[in-house]
Amino acid sequence: MAEKTERTFIYTLARVLAAVLFHTICPVRYHDARILKDMQAPSIVIGNHLSAMDPFIVAYAVKKYEIRFIGKRELTGSKLLERVLNGLHMIPVTRGGTDMSAMRACMQVLKDGRVLGIFPEGTRHQPEMMHTVESGAAMIALRANVPVLPVYIHSKFRPFHVTHVYVGQPMETDDIKAQGLSSDTIQQLCERIRQVFYGMREKANS
Repeated sequence: MAEKTERTFIYTLARVLAAVLFHTICPVRYHDARILKDMQAPSIVIGNHLSAMDPFIVAYAVKKYEIRFIGKRELTGSKLLERVLNGLHMIPVTRGGTDMSAMRACMQVLKDGRVLGIFPEGTRHQPEMMHTVESGAAMIALRANVPVLPVYIHSKFRPFHVTHVYVGQPMETDDIKAQGLSSDTIQQLCERIRQVFYGMREKANS
């Protein structure tokens, strides 16, 4: 299913600014970026979370689609921020529980043939990468019959430092989906996500 056409000025502007930034004082190097360039919607892109720039780092590599990222509702604290984030297609979620309205919005993104972006750690401040994987992210991936592509950001985005980004092949989830949707299969997928990212980190360090 092709994505419905919906380009916003704010998203386009953010992509142009990212292009300037990522090729000058904050260089970003993508590895296997062709996987993202060639992917088809609907799809889910998941990434580890190191900085507020992570959504822009992932989105910049996806030229064909405008990704709908999940973000904490607290970011929409003012009318101006809310307008900007709406232009960036952010799906606001209330942290600390199951936000069913956000869950429905995420499923609708995929039903509409778009790309959903998730940082399943839920926060940038974890003692270890993927120490906690949000069950809601795994639930969406299990309910949606779409490819799940992992994107590993190897180091925190900062000036005068190259940020390396590694794109993985779509995750294998059919064996877990075949068991049905349950708390057990959700935890299985959370653990698989964790192991996939540990493997990508190990490969990046080798």
